Amino acid sequence: MKAELSIPQEIISAIAQEVAAALKPLLAARKAEQDAVLTPDQLSAYLGVARGWIYERVSLGEIPHFKTGKYLRFRKSVIDKWTEAHSVPASGPPSRSLRAVK
Repeated sequence: MKAELSIPQEIISAIAQEVAAALKPLLAARKAEQDAVLTPDQLSAYLGVARGWIYERVSLGEIPHFKTGKYLRFRKSVIDKWTEAHSVPASGPPSRSLRAVK
């Protein structure tokens, strides 16, 4: 037995418009979050590192940043790309059995 369901095109269009309307604010909020500008304190909290580590990386030219006047700032989307570029991939399973450390 085969069942068929026929939905009129106007109902499909109405559903699509409702879904699009519901998704629009969610996508806008995500874009705003990615475009966020962070202070050194906010960046240190985001990365889970000391604020001094942030300033050290800036002075060494190792972390992307910009200045607004005298204020140091970081664009979250750029930092996310930077951390991705500096991630170390897993090398695979260990070559020997590992013992639990007590």
